[in-house]
Amino acid sequence: MIDIDLVYLYVDGSDEKWIAKRNQIIGEPSDAQAHCEGRYADNDELKYSLRSVDKYAPWIRRIFIVTDEQVPEWLNLSNPKVQIVDHTEIMPLNCLPCFNSVVIEHHLHNIPGLSEYFLYANDDMLINQPVTPDFFFAEDHLPIIRFNRRLFRKTTFWFRENVLGKPLDVYNKTIQNAANLIENKYGIYYSGKAHHNIDAYLKSSFRHTRQLFDQEIKATLCNRVRSSSDIQRNLYSYAALAENKGHLKYVSQRTSFRFHIDNRKHYKKFTKFKPILFCMNDSQYANDDDRKCATDFLSHLFPDKSQFEK
Repeated sequence: MIDIDLVYLYVDGSDEKWIAKRNQIIGEPSDAQAHCEGRYADNDELKYSLRSVDKYAPWIRRIFIVTDEQVPEWLNLSNPKVQIVDHTEIMPLNCLPCFNSVVIEHHLHNIPGLSEYFLYANDDMLINQPVTPDFFFAEDHLPIIRFNRRLFRKTTFWFRENVLGKPLDVYNKTIQNAANLIENKYGIYYSGKAHHNIDAYLKSSFRHTRQLFDQEIKATLCNRVRSSSDIQRNLYSYAALAENKGHLKYVSQRTSFRFHIDNRKHYKKFTKFKPILFCMNDSQYANDDDRKCATDFLSHLFPDKSQFEK
């Protein structure tokens, strides 16, 4: 039995101290994808995600919550399984404060005490069915890398930019940056992308890839909000596959479901597919009514307190 840890990124966008810090550095949120209110909204997803972990993955050894001088008021810090990790513990001080999760993710391997085998989740990613360690790590202890299948992604990107004359949005541009780095290094282009749910990594492979592309990544570390020059964390999964240090699996909506909270039809789809993993994705398209609906849904799905709550 291997020791497997779980890492979250967490932010409470309603915290006055945090808001003042953000506004001083980058200003108030806008309608842009990279800096919208949904990036920072806290709808108690982390609380419900931890309830899902407690219920369906109790074998996880330790849980690290990476934050910017924040602690959820409901979190039970006396529980030895859970630990707050401040940005200052893992990131260079000259790049702080940082409001860009893509940049923060490049430093996960620096978490003190993190296991060789770890899972990574945003605070809005949850488990919906019992899972065992072999759902994330194969018999040879290599991570199972889950992608959405995108067979013609490279051609689609090229056609959009060069024929239609439409630039890629920030998110897809960061994925393209990662894929291009891997293609230049290994001669392999991976058209799939991360399934936007809980992912598995080896810390040693993560560190190796981070060092391998150190100069390219360092050039992005002071991007305070998401930028088209960012390198998405797909990089680490692509590199693991290129070096035969991971096993590729494509997901279906029964395996991994991305729930757009502004789309109420997704509640019906969720009931239909009964996914193993799901993500309650906030965005620039969601409003406060959508967020309340999402919180009500999660409280109904996970009504019982976890051991991680006061």
